[in-house]
Amino acid sequence: MASKRNAWVSRIAIAVVVVAVCFWIARSLGREAVEKLCSKTGLATIERFFERHGDQSVLIARLLPFVSFDFVSYFAGLTSMPFRGFMVATGIGQLPATIVYSYVGGMLTGGTKMLVTALLILFALAALAVLARQLYREHASRGKEGADAAPVLRQPCRQRSGGSRAVGPDGGR
Repeated sequence: MASKRNAWVSRIAIAVVVVAVCFWIARSLGREAVEKLCSKTGLATIERFFERHGDQSVLIARLLPFVSFDFVSYFAGLTSMPFRGFMVATGIGQLPATIVYSYVGGMLTGGTKMLVTALLILFALAALAVLARQLYREHASRGKEGADAAPVLRQPCRQRSGGSRAVGPDGGR
């Protein structure tokens, strides 16, 4: 029983740290930064969810397994919601899922446990590959935009005061 309790505590502690970081990123950097971290469509969906459910949005979202934790945390950071209320709603909403996941995980033994672990590692590596690809494409497109920019135009020849000789952009040196 102690190992199940430790698993619950560990899972909740990790969740608390992750959601707190997402909340404070949004709170300190603002919507523009959040839109770079999330898709605009996902953020708009969470925004509608918050409008529909009001103060209970975080609690309800944490109870629903298909709602992105990160998007909820980022958007909550953009609202005037107090950090303490956000964390309480997150803790209460995360508790049922933590219990279920820990219980199911505790039931896995032998080959099944190894299979589930291998699949989780595979999914994590696939997610990292997709993220790396997206970051590479964004980086490459920024570089291309810089290369495609119009060349800097040189200033036309100007005349020195008191003379009629044309001088180039380097001042005639």
